[in-house]
Amino acid sequence: HPLLLQRSVAMVDVSKWPLFTLLSAQELASIRHACIFGTSANEAIFITHDDEVYVLGLNCSNCLGTGDSQSTIVPKKLDCLTGKKLVSLSYGSGPHVLLATEEGELYVWGHNGYSQLGNGTTNQGVSPVLLSTNLQNKRVTEVACGSHHSLALTLEGEVFAWGYNNCGQVGSGSTANQPTPRKVSNCLQSKVMVSIACGQTSSMAVADNGEVYGWGYNGNGQLGLGNNGNQLTPCRLIALQGFCVVQIASGYAHSLALTDEGLLYAWGANTYGQLGTGNKSNQLSPVQVMAEKERIVEIAACHSTHTSAAKTQSGQVFMWGQCRGQPIVLPHLTHLASTDDVFTCFATPSVMWRMLSMEHDDFLTVAQSLQKEFDNPETSDLKFSIDGKYIHVHKAVLKIRCEHFRSMFQSHWNEDMKEVIEIDQFSYPVYRSFLEFLYTDSVDLPPEDAIGLLDLATSYCENRLKKLCQHIIKRGITVENGFSLLSAAIRYDAEDLEEFCFKFCVNHLTEVTQTAAFWQIDGNMLKEFISRAGHCGAFKN
Repeated sequence: HPLLLQRSVAMVDVSKWPLFTLLSAQELASIRHACIFGTSANEAIFITHDDEVYVLGLNCSNCLGTGDSQSTIVPKKLDCLTGKKLVSLSYGSGPHVLLATEEGELYVWGHNGYSQLGNGTTNQGVSPVLLSTNLQNKRVTEVACGSHHSLALTLEGEVFAWGYNNCGQVGSGSTANQPTPRKVSNCLQSKVMVSIACGQTSSMAVADNGEVYGWGYNGNGQLGLGNNGNQLTPCRLIALQGFCVVQIASGYAHSLALTDEGLLYAWGANTYGQLGTGNKSNQLSPVQVMAEKERIVEIAACHSTHTSAAKTQSGQVFMWGQCRGQPIVLPHLTHLASTDDVFTCFATPSVMWRMLSMEHDDFLTVAQSLQKEFDNPETSDLKFSIDGKYIHVHKAVLKIRCEHFRSMFQSHWNEDMKEVIEIDQFSYPVYRSFLEFLYTDSVDLPPEDAIGLLDLATSYCENRLKKLCQHIIKRGITVENGFSLLSAAIRYDAEDLEEFCFKFCVNHLTEVTQTAAFWQIDGNMLKEFISRAGHCGAFKN
């Protein structure tokens, strides 16, 4: 199946895929295209906005293309692909990887036990190599991989195939493996093909007039020909005559087709309900699915899974087939935003059914726009002055985000008319951190300053901020500051934090009692501490 670049309006969050949680926020922001692949979804490739290509993961069969067989938990750059603008990417079960560039070049690497890299050998491809055999002067526009065979579509609408051919999936008329790219001809000879897809051991292609052709393994009816005999050369899917197909998608052993009128047809294997017909019976010919639903605009399947998904005109996303091991025999309406999310949340393995594209024209969400405007003198309508320094803010934002300011800016408060408000009861870092929290929902302060912010949060009744401060203090407690933090927790009535700091001080009693903070504690608090520590058995011999 081809991993077409995503051009949808919905912004995709790649960090939903576990492997991408290894990347920093900065690295995630740099991603333009991304793909998770591999037998257990343990490999990843991503391309940055600067057209640099990185890989990470397990590296089965050298499928990361790093030149060695080492796995990597940090991204490694594939220098030979730098500057190559990617248009299509696909992967097999080995895995082997095919990558087509904007220039029409085809790069291959990974598993090659069946010559699926098309270089005439069965030696593993340890790093990306340009495949030009039989493709000179051809511009490859799309690629698709089955388990161990490969397809490429050219600008002229020709289909080339190579690799494993035990069921005729290369379309050469025999079952001999094909070591180099070979043009698929027979009934495709005079046709212009516009898209391609692969099941595990079958191949599909769509012509510019909407006709569908299939070849290879047909034991489950995945070619839709009305029988289950393998086909060694392309056969037209007659049952869809009269329909103009605009998208095909192949699962492990089932197929989906979408017409230009938004109708969905399915055929092939149905053990997990992946056809969405309400039962688990295989279908040798296409059957219409979701007929009673609104127009469908996108279908999704992937040769390594038994999962199906579709998106409707209004943006509803449905899934069926094998979903987290469960057989779902009818299309189920999800609360997901895209078909891609179906695969990350419910497919086994949770690979991507297509290459994702993160191009979103520098669009900022409301939250991101607000974060940018904190302390911006150009757009602000109010200044706070603390220790001789200014912080620029927006009255409307403060009123929306904080009850204290909502009250402050009612007309009967003097502050409502001021352009500058003086603050003297809190330090500059503490007050700045508080105002920034109102714009960003996050706090970045050392534990000692977080004490001051805890004081502010308590007096302004900001409970969430109070919890965040307590969290920072707990993470930053040391023998040196333990007693200061304990006394602050008592002072600001933070019971949970007080208990935490008390236990820490008892556990490190000898060291804590040698610190300056311990000697600065007032008499009553010291007595209270000694009494409580005694109850805990701190002074037993």
